[in-house]
This record gives sequence, structure tokens and C-alpha cells, in this order.
Amino acid sequence: MRSLRIAALPVNNRSSPLQISPTPRPPRFFPRGTPASTAMDGARAGSPRLALLSLALFLFLAPCRAQTCSSYVFSDGRAYSSCVDLPVLNSYLHWTYDQASSVAHIAFRAGATESDWVSWAINPSGLRMVGSQALVAYQNSSTSLRVYTSSVDSEGTTLPEGNLSFGVSNISGKLEGSEMTIFATLQLSSGTTTVNQVWQVGPLQSGSPGSHALSGANVQSVGTLDLLSGTTVASGGSASSRQRRRNVHGVLNAVSWGTLMPMGALIARYLKVFQSADPAWFYLHISCQASAYAVGVAGWATGLKLGSDSSVDHKVHGNIGIALFVLGTLQGFALLLRPKKDHKYRPYWNMYHLAVGYTVIALSIINVFKGLDILDPEQKWRTAYIAIVATLGASAAVLEAATWYIVIKRKKTASSAPKISHGMNGDDGYSNGRV
Repeated sequence: MRSLRIAALPVNNRSSPLQISPTPRPPRFFPRGTPASTAMDGARAGSPRLALLSLALFLFLAPCRAQTCSSYVFSDGRAYSSCVDLPVLNSYLHWTYDQASSVAHIAFRAGATESDWVSWAINPSGLRMVGSQALVAYQNSSTSLRVYTSSVDSEGTTLPEGNLSFGVSNISGKLEGSEMTIFATLQLSSGTTTVNQVWQVGPLQSGSPGSHALSGANVQSVGTLDLLSGTTVASGGSASSRQRRRNVHGVLNAVSWGTLMPMGALIARYLKVFQSADPAWFYLHISCQASAYAVGVAGWATGLKLGSDSSVDHKVHGNIGIALFVLGTLQGFALLLRPKKDHKYRPYWNMYHLAVGYTVIALSIINVFKGLDILDPEQKWRTAYIAIVATLGASAAVLEAATWYIVIKRKKTASSAPKISHGMNGDDGYSNGRV
């Protein structure tokens, strides 16, 4: 067996015979004091702060996640087989449906306070508010929650208590924090699998349900609900699709009735004064009004469709729209019956034509602003239309003054000239030139 030879190491007389080196420090990749080194040191120092920030973010998001229907737990232990996050008004619907007996156990939750009322309804007659069979809840003056049924038979209802077209039992409710819940058992018609649902949140007025907002989410809270599959579809498609159709309706009517119609009237009233514009002004007037009417009819038709799909009936806006369509149509037929300039009935036709025309212009501008109130767009759109109306008004004022100046000057010139017969056309070329 070979022996191992250990060579002696030289020893410094000033050192201990046995020296133990400390554990070597890992090399620094950045010289001390450089920006990179400072950043790394700051990161080490900020680690506790980063952890606290992450914890705070988690605690903030946790309640938000709990607000989805699938993760919600009822405090009294109730459980439902299906639920859906309704698209607007911070609302949720939970239900269990027994298809064999057509019995639905439901719980409707909505964000609300003591000064609000909430409602969930089924409308057997369509996707609208009128005809809805509603469950209503609100905090009354005695600090207790009032929960009852109400049949919505007309617009402007105060949701009086009444029986529904289907059976309702076990109706109750609760208000916890900023959320109100309605519980009920519904006995639906045999074979029911899909229902039209309407839900709403509004303010209390003098201790009773008051009118809810007529724009935004409050007019989008309607759709169909499949009780078996658990799917819900907003009325007329998605909310964005419905909003897009409302925008198209507004643009068509603002351009036609609200802009082109007044422009056509300005052309007829002022260009005819200039003899060089005859008969061009007449054809410009007809072209402008015909285009306005065609586009306006398209806008009116989209309004009818929106009204039939909406859960809210904007009566004044809709009635003005119908009146505009009727008056515009009458103007078109009246043009076909226009007497000749020398006919004895021509002055009466002129008065009718002017009266109906100015009525259409006034109603058009009023209805555009009512539509803006309903649509509630960004302020820039309202400002833009105000600018259009102001421009048309200023143009009318300037042209009115200019044409009167021309007419007066023409009369003075005619009165100082030798009397020469001008036939039936008159001597001023203005009053008899009107259509």
C-alpha cells in the first residue's frame, strides 16, 4: 500500500499556524455607486412596500370578484341552480326552475340605497315596460322593506300594488349595505322556457316610487331570459348595437328635419329676390326639401322601430315625429296641387304652404333637442347642433335685411321711373315672385 506524502506548507511566523479564510463574497456585477447598483439597492429596500401594495390590491379586488353572481353566497343559506350578471344597472338574477311544474324560485339583486326602489318584471306581451308584471321593493318610512307586486298598465305609473297575470308566493326582500334583493316564487304558464324580462332602479319621491331616468342604462334594462340554458339576450341584440341604432336615428333626423329643411326654406325665401337666380332658386328649393324628406322618412322609420323595442315610451318626442311626417307628406302632395301664379286660389295656397313649412321647421328643431335629451350624447354633439341652428338663424337675419334693402331700393327706382305697364308680373319682381 502506497503511503501518502503531505508536503509542508510555508508558515508565516507572524500568523497562526492554522488560518481559516472567510466565505468569499459573491462578485458585484455593478460597481458601488453606479445607477444600476443604486437601483438594485432601492429594489431591496422597496420589497416590503411592494408586498404591502400587492396585498392592498388583492384586498381591493377581492370584493369586486365577489360581486359576480356565480361567487355570491346568500347570508341565509339560499342556493339557486342558475344565475346571470345582467348587463346594466349593477343587477343580478338567481333562479331555480322546475320545468315539469313551471315553478321558478328567483332572487333579484340590484345596487340600491334607502332612497331607491328596485323592480324586476316579466312582460308576457313584449320587450317593453308597459304590460310588465313586476316585483317591486323599497324602504318605506317605517324603516321596513316593502315588497309587493304591481302590474304596469301605462306610462308614468307610480307602481301601485296589484295582482299579476301569474301566481306569486313567498315574496320577500332585504336591504344589505348598498344592495337590495327581492325573493319570490313564480307559477308560470305551462311549457314556459323563455321570458321577456325588465328590471329597473329609480329614486323614491315622497316615499313612493318616482320616475326613473329616461336615458342611458335605464332604457337598456330589458331582454329575454332562457330559464333552461341560463342565457340572457338584451333587447334587439347587444347594448352597443341598440345604441348604434339610436345614434343613426339621431343623425338622420338632425341632418334632414333639423338642418336641410330650414336650409330649403332659406333658399325659397331669399334667393327668389335676386332676378338672376330665377328659376334656379325653385329647383334648389325642391331638391333640398325632397332630400330632407327622404332622409327624414328613413330617420322616422328607425324611430318607430326603436320605440317598439324600447321599454320606455317617449310620447312627446314620438308624437312630434309623427306630426312632422304627416306635415311633410302633405307638403309634397300640395306641391302637385299648386295653382298657377294668376289663379285666384294661389294666395291661399301660398299662405298654407308658408304656414305648414314654418311649422315643420319649428317642430323639427324642437324635436332634435328632445332627441338629444333622450340620447344624452357627449356635450360636443349638442354644441354642434346649437352652432348649426345659430348659423342658420344668423344667415336668415342677414339675408332678411339684405333682401328688404334690395326690395325697397327696387321700389324707389320703380316709383321714380316713367309709368310703364309691366303686365301681370307686377313692378317689383318680389311679391309676385313668391311661391
